[in-house]
Amino acid sequence: MTKFLLIVHVLAAVVAVGPVTVAASMFPPAARRALDTPDDPRAAGTVELLHRICRVYGVVGVAVPVFGFATAGSMGVLGSAWLIVSIVLTALAAVVLGALVLPVQSALVEGGGTRQATVRLAMFTGMFNLLWAAVTVLMIVRPGSTTGA
Repeated sequence: MTKFLLIVHVLAAVVAVGPVTVAASMFPPAARRALDTPDDPRAAGTVELLHRICRVYGVVGVAVPVFGFATAGSMGVLGSAWLIVSIVLTALAAVVLGALVLPVQSALVEGGGTRQATVRLAMFTGMFNLLWAAVTVLMIVRPGSTTGA
């Protein structure tokens, strides 16, 4: 059962978090293009699509920690420091996405944003991506684990 939970956890991370990190990273330059060419429907459509990908896959991404907790429970590592740090970083990534990235994206999609907002958004997106990168490293290395690298 542990292997099944781990497979679902990793697949959920790849399928859900991957598209969010890519779409969120593509959003600021796409929003700048849309701001520079307000009469271009393709530019506006791209921004809307990237925002929708971030929203939908962000919700789907809830499966990642759900299966992560199930996997950690079956492995008996719920009290491990590396896992607790990963949980905290995952929660921070969720807050950055939900409170900083998606609201700025929404404002830009609705036409209420500025080029300065795209700069802030790029910074928030970078924070989100760095948090996920740190979680990924911790999941692979697992400091103190007998199965860690």
